[in-house]
Amino acid sequence: MPPLAEDTIAPEGFLPARRQRFSRLARWIFLRLVSAKRMRDAGTLQLNEDWRASRASRTIGAGELRAEMTIHDRDAYAAIVFGGSRGMGRSYVNGLWDSEDVSAVVRYLFRVSEPGRQRQDRRARHRMMVLGVAPSWLSKLFVGWRHEQGHSSDRKNIHAHYDLSNEFFELMLDETLAYSCAIFKDDSTTLHEAQVEKFDRICRKLGLSENDHVLEIGTGWGGFALHAAQHYGAKVTTTTISENQRHFAEQRVKEAGLGHLITVLGEHYRDLQGSFDALVSVEMIEAVNWRHYEEFFKKCSTLLTQEGRMALQAITIAEQSFERAKVRKDFIRDLIFPGGCLPSIAAIMSSIAGATDLRLVDLDDIGLHYATTLRLWKRNVDERFEEIRSLGFDDRFKRLWDMYLRYCEGAFLERHISDVQLIFHKPGAPVHLGYRVS
Repeated sequence: MPPLAEDTIAPEGFLPARRQRFSRLARWIFLRLVSAKRMRDAGTLQLNEDWRASRASRTIGAGELRAEMTIHDRDAYAAIVFGGSRGMGRSYVNGLWDSEDVSAVVRYLFRVSEPGRQRQDRRARHRMMVLGVAPSWLSKLFVGWRHEQGHSSDRKNIHAHYDLSNEFFELMLDETLAYSCAIFKDDSTTLHEAQVEKFDRICRKLGLSENDHVLEIGTGWGGFALHAAQHYGAKVTTTTISENQRHFAEQRVKEAGLGHLITVLGEHYRDLQGSFDALVSVEMIEAVNWRHYEEFFKKCSTLLTQEGRMALQAITIAEQSFERAKVRKDFIRDLIFPGGCLPSIAAIMSSIAGATDLRLVDLDDIGLHYATTLRLWKRNVDERFEEIRSLGFDDRFKRLWDMYLRYCEGAFLERHISDVQLIFHKPGAPVHLGYRVS
């Protein structure tokens, strides 16, 4: 688990008395913001405070979304107001506040901090500090421009999350071990069925057959490669820079008797060679820094034949937030995915147009399916936590993972982020393969 400094709230060097005044100021700003008349339709917040001798409660707002939040320490206000999503997440993990529905709190705070809800005057710009929604020029004062890139830093970032524990992910995920958005046909669809549908939809959109050699960038634990080989007879070369995932995927391929169809590599995408009929990358682009989008897509394009097709599944951020997100280290980049960067659809398309001859033939937004996927992952973690604990993970890790899964769920439900499946064709690809798949 990544280290969590206990003092994540007030600026360094604050004496206790000054820290207390700092937290009181933050509480005043927070209450002024959420109590503003124009925020009433954002939702209804049940705010409980139990850090005083007598417990205090108040109901704020009158919107349909209902959120409940119990503050155990006044420093939580400073974390949320001045620390943005990083402060919100760290203060939750450190036990400064609780909620029966963290996702609802996240959704509520997203709404009250939206720039569109703020009047563009001096008072509003002050209030935009909540959840870190500060003017872009101010963000640059606090975010360094130092950028690590290259094979070693990419491997380090991947290792920090995906090499956490294969056994842990086996308990959280379904039998496919797919760690990406599933697609649910209806409310009765199981997580396993939804993950299989996600893989199969990609195969159908690419029109895969036994005549195709597919390159997959981002193996995960081998789920897509196994599906494409087993059900479509395709030859698959797949690569990951996670050592744990590579060894695990190789074992799964061996156990399935598909070594003649699937080759698992440990290569960085920059080092890949060859010519392929199709290319698949499922939620790997989020590990590519925005400065290297054109390089990534150019490499993908050069690896395809002139009749080649490419499927990209990507978590995307709203266009209005992309420029700000590029330079801000939020809760997810701070403690969950170091080095992560969510693209916008416009950023993807601009890079595709600038560096390749690929043409977009299909786009599906499946973002709301991710909220369901995350809820089911959290249910698995909750139900199997005693097994997870036996692997060496403690209650603090559980709070971190709860915040991560519920934070992302709230962001998807509010459409702050989404998930898309994009299909691209090289100029010589058969026209009939550009169909939509319901």
